[in-house]
Amino acid sequence: NIAADLKTEVPFQPWAKTLYDQRTDGSHSKEDPDANCLPQGVPKIDAAPAPWKIVQTPGYIVIVYEAFNLWRQVFMDGRERAADLNPSWMGYSLGKWDGDTLVVDTRGFNGKAWLDQLGKPSTDALHVIERFHRKDYGHMDLTITIDDPKAYTKQWTVVEPVHLLPD
Repeated sequence: NIAADLKTEVPFQPWAKTLYDQRTDGSHSKEDPDANCLPQGVPKIDAAPAPWKIVQTPGYIVIVYEAFNLWRQVFMDGRERAADLNPSWMGYSLGKWDGDTLVVDTRGFNGKAWLDQLGKPSTDALHVIERFHRKDYGHMDLTITIDDPKAYTKQWTVVEPVHLLPD
């Protein structure tokens, strides 16, 4: 449940709340994309039990996920986002540093991904901003802002703790 620690209710659009309620009754788990060997998508994959790692190069960052052997490119070269993105499960990510925090801005989703295991829906209007902030050695906060006006009445933000898994 990506919203487990959210201080308020998830601001669902009425249709999205109905769909979410249907998915949480347990009979719709077979519709979960990753139950059908489809990508988990962003931000769900960030919370997957399988580890992931960040590889930094001068012009881009790659996030490599062991779940489904997926990876994302985060372009760090200051490029503009194309207006006609090819919709995908992982979206198109642009990044920048805000002090010691990596800010990843992702758009261009296909609208098929669930935001979490419980089935919070997304649409092709999904916009995800992830803020990766290392607190100390071995601990990072991942602050995720969900902005999907077709599925939610306003944007909402959650924080997921991330822990280093050496070896």
